[in-house]
Formats: sequence, C-alpha cells, structure tokens
Amino acid sequence: MRIKFPQLFDLAIDKECMVAKMEKEGWEEGGRAWVWRRRLLAWEEESMRECSILLHNVVLQVNVTDKWCWTLDTIHGYSVQEAYRFVTSHGD
Repeated sequence: MRIKFPQLFDLAIDKECMVAKMEKEGWEEGGRAWVWRRRLLAWEEESMRECSILLHNVVLQVNVTDKWCWTLDTIHGYSVQEAYRFVTSHGD
C-alpha cells in the first residue's frame, strides 16, 4: 500500500496492519479495516475504492505460510551472485 497508494498509507492509522487482519476486519468499502487519521477527500475515497478492488482479488491460504520469493531464481532463491549479475547486466 505504501508504494501503490502513498497518500492512503500516510493517512492510515495502523501502518503495520497485515493483509490477513485487513481481510478479517473487512476491506470492502466501509469495512473496519480502513481506519484513517481524518475523513478522506473525494479523490482519496476513489483511491481507497481502487485499493479495495485490488485486495478483493487476493486469496489467502490458511495452510500455506508466507515466504519471500526471489523472482530471478525461483528454484534456488536469493544469492548475492545472481543479484550482482542482474544489477550489472541491466544498467540503471
């Protein structure tokens, strides 16, 4: 949320809230997951609806633990060698 919706992130009271907690509390419009420092302006409400739509497509799996995934090497995971190779071969 911090990257895609920075204004909403700044206005959120609980910046450490996990997706599972938001889903449990209700991330649909008017859900209890949305707690703001102040009332949202019209354009901020539109951003919140956009965020809610993105979250609506999230499927949480209870029996699967969260883990980081290194997309450059999904089989072996992160390595300094692969990160260095990526950075030096892609310029900026």
